[in-house]
Amino acid sequence: MSAASAPLSVLNEVFGYPAFRGQQAAIVDHLCAGGDALVLMPTGGGKSLCYQVPAIVRHRRDHGVAIVVSPLIALMHDQVGALEEAGVHAAFLNSTLTLEDAQRIEREMMSGRLVLLYAAPERVTTPRFLAQLDSLHERGLLSLFAIDEAHCVSQWGHDFREDYLGLSVLHERYADVPRIALTATADELTRADIIERLQLQSAQVFISSFDRPNIRYAIVEKDDARRQLLRFIRDEHEGDAGIVYCLSRKKVEETAAWLNEEGIAALPYHAGLDAEVRRRHQDKFLRDEGVVMVATIAFGMGIDKPDVRFVAHLDLPKNIESYYQETGRAGRDGEPADAWMAYGLADVVNQRRMIDESPADEEFKRGQRAKLDALLALAEAHDCRRVRLLAYFGEESSACGNCDNCLNPPATWDATEAARKALSCVYRFHQNRGQRFGAGHLIDVLRGKRTDKVAQYGHESLSTFGIGADLSETQWRGVLRQLIALGHLRAEGEYNTLELMDSAREVLKGEVQLLLRVPAETPRRSRAARSTGAKEKPAPVALDDEGQRRYAALKAWRAEVAREHNLPAYVVFHDATLAEMARSQPDSLAALAGISGVGAKKLEAYGREILRVLGDHNV
Repeated sequence: MSAASAPLSVLNEVFGYPAFRGQQAAIVDHLCAGGDALVLMPTGGGKSLCYQVPAIVRHRRDHGVAIVVSPLIALMHDQVGALEEAGVHAAFLNSTLTLEDAQRIEREMMSGRLVLLYAAPERVTTPRFLAQLDSLHERGLLSLFAIDEAHCVSQWGHDFREDYLGLSVLHERYADVPRIALTATADELTRADIIERLQLQSAQVFISSFDRPNIRYAIVEKDDARRQLLRFIRDEHEGDAGIVYCLSRKKVEETAAWLNEEGIAALPYHAGLDAEVRRRHQDKFLRDEGVVMVATIAFGMGIDKPDVRFVAHLDLPKNIESYYQETGRAGRDGEPADAWMAYGLADVVNQRRMIDESPADEEFKRGQRAKLDALLALAEAHDCRRVRLLAYFGEESSACGNCDNCLNPPATWDATEAARKALSCVYRFHQNRGQRFGAGHLIDVLRGKRTDKVAQYGHESLSTFGIGADLSETQWRGVLRQLIALGHLRAEGEYNTLELMDSAREVLKGEVQLLLRVPAETPRRSRAARSTGAKEKPAPVALDDEGQRRYAALKAWRAEVAREHNLPAYVVFHDATLAEMARSQPDSLAALAGISGVGAKKLEAYGREILRVLGDHNV
């Protein structure tokens, strides 16, 4: 093996990194040697390098082209752009190409000149593409398969895509070609499904820690969620890039419009928007600073923007995998970031109902309910959020000191007696001609409010009328939310009327203790200055005033280069690389080459320009 084709040499020469992180080295060596791998690595953990380095290594050893299966057109474009910037010949085949361009890329692939080719799963499994792969394979020019977002193959995963099911053909036809399947999240059930459906039984499984210590998790009780979101952004993330997730398309559009009215640059994104609008909004989010994307879950998979400073949820996701995947889009650069969620009674009701009313079989529904239960337990938790989150993925940890519960331990109150009163009231409704009512009316009866509806049904005569007058409406909503979350109550039908479940007996008998958090406003962190729109961000490393000026000048230069190349700025250089340039002030190409993130091709292309910019801003 020549020194030039050694994995570490490739990492340093092409990408400008001095060493692999975590399990990267073991994964890369395994794949270079021709082994199969299933890689579970958190978002921002460096998954792409796990197949990009072996692809370059194996190409230099004359093994031909690596095929990367990716479900996202935007990601393909940016990944290929980043590789070309680093001097690696890569391309993609997707619906955005003209026939002429597609044919040119196919010729390059068939010649073996391409190092990596990105393609969607539905293209990879077409007879035409498989025939091309057959030809490459016969000539020994098929180096490896990388299947990104591998959880898409599993019905248990949070983002099942039918097109992925056909990818088992890769093993059936090309058993001797190494395969690597990658995902940022997979519980045990999903993991087993990936192995079975992709026929990875002989693959080595690499599981990295799921911990993202730079992300601070916070979950607040809903109390005018939009206003809570605005306060959170203004207090903690003015001018930052962020993502706000909503359940419905209507809510996405309304929230984006409202944030803009409040002076926050926001864009909507959902599957109902025209494809060109979606593309334009995504490009603006990736390329501009300080844009907030308000989106359904249609947005995000594969988004590689490193400086997303917060992810907010205005609605409860459907399970912990989704929550983990979505929050993981924050802080990919390793700098501090926030995962913030507002959560209320309606969220629990809606998610339960969506599972109950889905056309899936009962086994699948049971699995989905268990996953939702785990997320509800996280939302209701009084102890460390991170400990609970990691425990779900089978990882032990200790209190993190960086979530809302660790930073501000919540006060709790014993809601057992209140829960018994609420369940008794539901029971009394049922006794009264089988009546069922929603949470609002139940709370009115418990608090002894003489509303028109109470009078209409004669509920002031019930023994439970007014027995809960000592608690506020907010407290009662917390009690009902937890009773539904724990499965003691169920909300049914169009009007979300409440029904007792079998386990309610245990609560009514006093056999179950319910501890609830006392609602508290999230403490604000003071900001020295407020402004509207994007502003100059400090560098990710400590710099003096002169260093900050050099950093700003480098960012301005990078923005010009990115515009010229039609790429997001971070593809040219990450903020951390620019910050290190500003701090160390290299005065030669050799000194510049020693900075992490500066590979040989980028040094050649940009080295003198960077030295010029630094020279112009040195005192």
